[in-house]
Amino acid sequence: MRVIGVTGGVGSGKSFVLNYIEEHFDARVVKADDVGHLLMMPGQVCYEPVIRLFGDWIVNEDGSLNRETIAQIVFEKKDMLEKLDKIIHPAVKKYIVREIERSKKEETEFFFIEAALLLEDNYDEIYDELWYIYCEKEVRMERLRRDRGYSEEKARKVMENQLSEDEFEAKCDFLLYNDEDVAHTYLQIERRMRTYYEPM
Repeated sequence: MRVIGVTGGVGSGKSFVLNYIEEHFDARVVKADDVGHLLMMPGQVCYEPVIRLFGDWIVNEDGSLNRETIAQIVFEKKDMLEKLDKIIHPAVKKYIVREIERSKKEETEFFFIEAALLLEDNYDEIYDELWYIYCEKEVRMERLRRDRGYSEEKARKVMENQLSEDEFEAKCDFLLYNDEDVAHTYLQIERRMRTYYEPM
């Protein structure tokens, strides 16, 4: 099984690329954000530590955590974001390692890990290679405004908190251009995936 990390700036279209891969190949896709949300649910490993960090007032009436409030706090207070990351990121990584082992036993051909912090969190210990999804900053800004309702200020601030394009490109094994030409994106994916079936 080949383990592939997928990263890119916010709004670059990582989910779009991975949805296509999941539909057309024998591939398991795990997104770090989704795992983080799962592990913050009642009874999961991050639930109590997050309550201890923020206080009982972030718990909704149904027992779930108010993720919108948490997101707002960490967006404004970098120290709280760092503390939250120390709770969530190691647990997410441990979960993903377990899922990789499970997929190997199921003889899945490909395992894709999608996370914004693959480089920062040393996921190179886990994946065989890294894909970087590239998209022009202006297109990403427009996607964030259109799809997530971000203000221009919020979109810029989120982008500033991520590694630069040069840093991503220097570390990646495959650069995929995901502009507005969907057919071109699909073609790049198909060509790359075909290389894994060709004899060395």
